[in-house]
Amino acid sequence: MFVENMYDVVIIGGGVIGSAVARELSRYKLQICVLEKELDVCNGASGRNTGLLHSGILSGEHRLRTEYCLEGNAEFDQVAAELDVPFKRCGKLIVGFGEQEKKNLQKLYEHGLECNVPGIRMVDAKGIKEIEPNADGDTAIYVPTAGILCPYSYTIALAENAAQNGVRYHFDEEVRSIERISGGGYRIITGKSQWTARWVINCAGLFAYRISSMLGFGTYIPQRVKGEYEILDKKAGKFLSLPIYPTPSESGDCDIHITPTVDGNVLVGPTLQEIDEKIDYSATQEKIDEMVEQGGRLFPKHIRKEYFIRNYAGIFPYVVDPVTKQRVDFQIQSDPGIPNAVNLVGISTPGLTSALPIARRVAGKLLEQEALRSNPTFNPIRKGIVRFSEQSNEEKARLILNDPDYGEIYCRCECVTKAEIRQAVHNILGVSTVSGIKYRTRATMGRCQGGYCETRLTSTIQQELNKSAGEILLNQNGAYMFMGEVK
Repeated sequence: MFVENMYDVVIIGGGVIGSAVARELSRYKLQICVLEKELDVCNGASGRNTGLLHSGILSGEHRLRTEYCLEGNAEFDQVAAELDVPFKRCGKLIVGFGEQEKKNLQKLYEHGLECNVPGIRMVDAKGIKEIEPNADGDTAIYVPTAGILCPYSYTIALAENAAQNGVRYHFDEEVRSIERISGGGYRIITGKSQWTARWVINCAGLFAYRISSMLGFGTYIPQRVKGEYEILDKKAGKFLSLPIYPTPSESGDCDIHITPTVDGNVLVGPTLQEIDEKIDYSATQEKIDEMVEQGGRLFPKHIRKEYFIRNYAGIFPYVVDPVTKQRVDFQIQSDPGIPNAVNLVGISTPGLTSALPIARRVAGKLLEQEALRSNPTFNPIRKGIVRFSEQSNEEKARLILNDPDYGEIYCRCECVTKAEIRQAVHNILGVSTVSGIKYRTRATMGRCQGGYCETRLTSTIQQELNKSAGEILLNQNGAYMFMGEVK
């Protein structure tokens, strides 16, 4: 039996864009909820990307994409401080080999100057080595404003801050249909519930084309691009201080690049493969070999198979207009014939960098049509779980004194304590999957990939939430951790 749930605003999709919109709208006195089809906010594209704070130089000729990227980049030191997310403004090298790539880099450099990307400069082979001794290339553009962040930590932080400011998150709620209500507003029907709202905002990412059609904004054809990545051990991370990108192709796409993470690993990838409508997160030996070959040009000596600890794939949500056959890029749509609805389609790279600028434009769409009252209790500050491994010896002793669970290491590779796991289990969003705890603490992300700590995670979820072993899920419905007892 359906239960009617009434809100001022329903946001469909809880990834980085949906959660940024939720946080931005929580500045106003509105009843807001987010409907997310997955069991967490970072199970889709928002948790499966490179984690780069883009500078704007690679945003191509699309004016709005460049504008949002520059704006998001400039504000991110303050945003990272407010949301307590790890971030390093380390810069980036875009390197080239030979005369033709040197000419292509010169054009890209001039484009960067036209777009007012701050501080960029051309460097030669000697300059590359001075910036990053372990990088290779004949020529490069140095981009000092680029940075690295953890994409799932950022998405979680946006969502938690939105929830702290009154936004309700509802997981496992896949939207099946949307109806206009006589007198105004919308009825949104999921597999489990009915929701009514004065406003609907489509932030559904990979599935935004479906919601677009339901709302009446038009039909788009998904043209998804899959990218595979390889994660290198922290032993490789000590040899890399900043991302190394190859010279973009004529289409503007970049081949495989090398990126350090804020946690000390190295990402190799992504490969690029068009997969149309498929959702395919599988990894292939062919693409691993491709990453070894292409990554080795940029980061020689350190793309070694003994450093490989895990691979994964991301899918980027491109769509195509069926009439023009052109890719639809970074669209924030509203239409007088579809009142009180905002439609976001074609939001792909650099969506992570552009999330909050996009959210402000969405809020602007609401403000164009109604006077919103400010929320006097809005607080932009969110504090994450204290990482025991990053504290001084004195602070570690204080933490253990106040909570002895800080003295019990659950994940040896990443030095994650029982106290951190317990805090993660009781997160404000109510996420209780093993992957959800992993994304909030880094437990299971080390060299052994959960061989030591995964059973401790599942046991803690059981005890803290009074669940049976048969109820524990990895990351989605049907992905049970345990299917029965063993001897």
